[in-house]
Amino acid sequence: MKQFISFVRKEFYHIFRDRRTLFILLGMPVVQIVIFGFALTNEVKNSNIAVFDDAKDAASASLINEIGNSRYFDIAQTVYAAWQIEEIFRRGKIKLVIVIPQNFESDLKHFNHAQVQLIADASDPNVASTLTNYATAIIVDYQNRITHDHKLPYTIDTGIRMLYNPQGKGAYSFVPGVMAMVLMLVCTMMTAITVVREKEMGTMEVMLVSPVQPLKIIIAKAVPYLLLSAINVASILLLSVFVLDVPVNGSLLLLIAESVLFILTCLAFGLLISTVTDSQQTAMFISLTGMFLPTVMLSGFMFPVENMPLPLRVISNIVPAKWFYLIVKDVMIKGAGIETVWKETLVLAGMMVFLLTLAIRKFKIRLA
Repeated sequence: MKQFISFVRKEFYHIFRDRRTLFILLGMPVVQIVIFGFALTNEVKNSNIAVFDDAKDAASASLINEIGNSRYFDIAQTVYAAWQIEEIFRRGKIKLVIVIPQNFESDLKHFNHAQVQLIADASDPNVASTLTNYATAIIVDYQNRITHDHKLPYTIDTGIRMLYNPQGKGAYSFVPGVMAMVLMLVCTMMTAITVVREKEMGTMEVMLVSPVQPLKIIIAKAVPYLLLSAINVASILLLSVFVLDVPVNGSLLLLIAESVLFILTCLAFGLLISTVTDSQQTAMFISLTGMFLPTVMLSGFMFPVENMPLPLRVISNIVPAKWFYLIVKDVMIKGAGIETVWKETLVLAGMMVFLLTLAIRKFKIRLA
C-alpha cells in the first residue's frame, strides 16, 4: 500500500510542478461555463429589426412600442417604402422586418381583425423561426391586452406552458454539456498523455521493474485526475447555481455519483489510449478525435441526436458523453431519480468496465 501511495504522490508532483497545466485544468471549467452560459446560448436576444409602419396611427405606434420594449428586439431602422425591405436584407444587418398595413387601427375597431406581416431573413432558418415566434408572441400579448373582456368570435386561445425551463434559458442546456466536455478533456486527454510521457522520458522502465503490480500503476496514474475532475465538478455546479441560476432540482448525491461514474469511464478510455500509443502527440490527437469531437457533435449537446441520420444516431450510442448528458439533464434539470436514469447508468457502467478491462489487458509489462 505504501508503494501505491508513493506512485500516487509522484503523479501529483508531476501535476503540481507544471503550474500552467494545473491552472488550465482548474481554470478551464470556469471559463467554459461562463462562455457557454452567457455568450453561447440558443436564445436570440437584442436582434436588430426594422419596422414599416404604413398605418401611422395610435394602435400601430402602441404595437411598435411594445415590440421595441422587448429584450428580444432592437428597432434599428424605420422603413418608409416597400421597395426598401429587400435592400435592407441584402445589407445583412437586419434579421426581421415588421410590416403594419394601412388602416391598422380602423380594422381593429370596426372589423375586430387586422393583419401584421413578418418578413424574416431565412438564410439562417433557425434564427428566422425563433424571431418570428418571438414577434408573434408579443403581438398576441398585445391583442389580448387591448381586447380586455370583449371576446372575439371564433377566437382560439392557445395556452403555452414551458416545463423545467419557463424562461427558456440556454444555460439549462449548456451546463450538462459543459460538464461532459470538461470532464472528458481533463480525464481522457490528460490521462492518455501521462503514461505516454513516462515512455518518452524513459521512466516507464523504472516503474515496471518496481514491485508494484501493473494494475496499481495504472490506478495510481488515474487517481490525481479523478480528484482534479471532482474539483471541476464542484466548480461547475457552484457556478451553475450561483452565477447562471441553474438549479439542481434532483438529488445532489446522485448527480455526484453519476459524475464520478462518467469520470471513471473517461479515465479508463484515456488509459486505454495511453497503452496503445508511444507519443504524446498521438495520444492527444486520438483523445481529441475519439472523445472531444463526438462529445460536441454526437452527444446531443450542440445538435439534437434525433435530427441526425440513422447511421449517426447509431454511432452516438457508443459515445459516453451522450448518456452522461441525458443523466445530468434528467437529474439536475428535471429532478429525476435513479428510477429514471438507471438504464443510462448501466450503459455508462458497462462502458467503464469494458474500457478499463481492455486498458489493463493492453498494458505492456515489457516495452521491448
